[in-house]
Amino acid sequence: MAARSNPHHPDVVQTAWNPRLALLVAAAFFMEFLDGTVLTTAIPTISADFAIPAADVNITMTAYLLTVAIGIPLSGWLAERFGARRIFCTAIAVFTLSSLACAFSQDLATLTLSRIAQGAGGAMMVPVGTLVVLRGTPKSELLRATAFLVWPGLLAPVLAPLVGGALTTYLSWHWIFLVNLPLGVAAFVASLRLVPAVAGDPGRRLDWPGMLLTTVGVGALVTGLELASSHPGLPWAGISAAAGIAALAGAVLWMRRAPHPLFNLQVFRTRTFRAMATGGFVYRVTISSVPFLLPLMFQAGFGWSPLHAGALVAAVFVGNIGIKPATTPLIRKFGFKAMLVFASLASAVTFALCAFLTPETPVALMAALLVCSGAFRSIGFSAYASVQYADIPPAQLTSANTVSATLVQLGTGSGIAIAALLIRTFEGLSSAAQDPAGPFRGAFLAMAVLMLASTVDSILLPRHAGAAVSRPGPAPGAEPLPPRPAEGRAPRR
Repeated sequence: MAARSNPHHPDVVQTAWNPRLALLVAAAFFMEFLDGTVLTTAIPTISADFAIPAADVNITMTAYLLTVAIGIPLSGWLAERFGARRIFCTAIAVFTLSSLACAFSQDLATLTLSRIAQGAGGAMMVPVGTLVVLRGTPKSELLRATAFLVWPGLLAPVLAPLVGGALTTYLSWHWIFLVNLPLGVAAFVASLRLVPAVAGDPGRRLDWPGMLLTTVGVGALVTGLELASSHPGLPWAGISAAAGIAALAGAVLWMRRAPHPLFNLQVFRTRTFRAMATGGFVYRVTISSVPFLLPLMFQAGFGWSPLHAGALVAAVFVGNIGIKPATTPLIRKFGFKAMLVFASLASAVTFALCAFLTPETPVALMAALLVCSGAFRSIGFSAYASVQYADIPPAQLTSANTVSATLVQLGTGSGIAIAALLIRTFEGLSSAAQDPAGPFRGAFLAMAVLMLASTVDSILLPRHAGAAVSRPGPAPGAEPLPPRPAEGRAPRR
């Protein structure tokens, strides 16, 4: 591994990457992503143990997701101030110990506080872990590195109901958290060996106004999205979301003029990064709605059992994994633009086809459709995860990574909230007695139309966007690859 030109500067990129480090970070992500939704299936059991209404237990999930969302913006500064290795190891330790506290909670208040601590650890694990991998990965290997980092976000939402249901049914809800203990200890030990020790910057100042505005904005927006999906009849969802948007707008205005801003907003001048915040955000919103819509349609619309519905939704998981070895070769062959257009357009088609499913549709045909949906989903996720960093200079990597992680949280929450709002909207327009699955059909069609906005944004990308990543890089010490001329024309002299 090549030495750093400035070992005290955390943003200098190394010239080699470590697959074991990428796998370690991916495993840590999987724990964090899984714990965000796995508790859903255990809510009835927890409510019975605590002798409280099941609806009250939802506060534990909201507290976790909210803590993760508002903690991410601060994580980039912590990594630069104290060193990424120290913060990543601390995050794993906090997450593991708080998981133990969750397992031994005897009442709702203790469980909620433990979930907040768990969310604080998760908020540091996600962006700091990604930063650790990105700093040690040259552009030519970025596709391979992100292939490791993408799979937790693809698999966790699909596997969470199955894992949570199995642990709750055959053991107890406490094991949802206890399984994190051996995984957390192993990850902590591996982090001490694999994560490079890079000194932080003791003089790095914290942008307090920027942090306050960003934290309030993200927190209020996430709260509004949660309220929109759980209590749509109350006006507080709109008020909270509006306050969040206003605070984030104030944060942008402040950080454009602040001497030491929390984020370097110049990252948005990079077209490939901006694609993640525009079409990529829409893509994540629509994709995040699928694990929410499908089980509900199968159970409430088709009258299937949870086990029957969960087994069929697992076909999405098969598509995710099955296409994964081919995603990098496909992107290298056809380029980011072509694959992003294909993934979004094909996903829109699968959404539209899901709207026409009925209980009489052959199970094999349903499974084939969901496998294809999972495959297209995997291609799009991998492409966006890589192209967003393709043209980011090393000095802006921390800001780009933190902004991306924040938008991922907002996109996931928005997808579920919008899906729930669409279901309620179409419930008022159709007769559930005639077709119980009608509201879900309308929601899938609406999501298909929304996905087309992502397609349009991808079409507007430059033809060779992200070529520094999608084209194999030169060998160390070799001259950089020349620009690729347009097909059918000779290069200008």
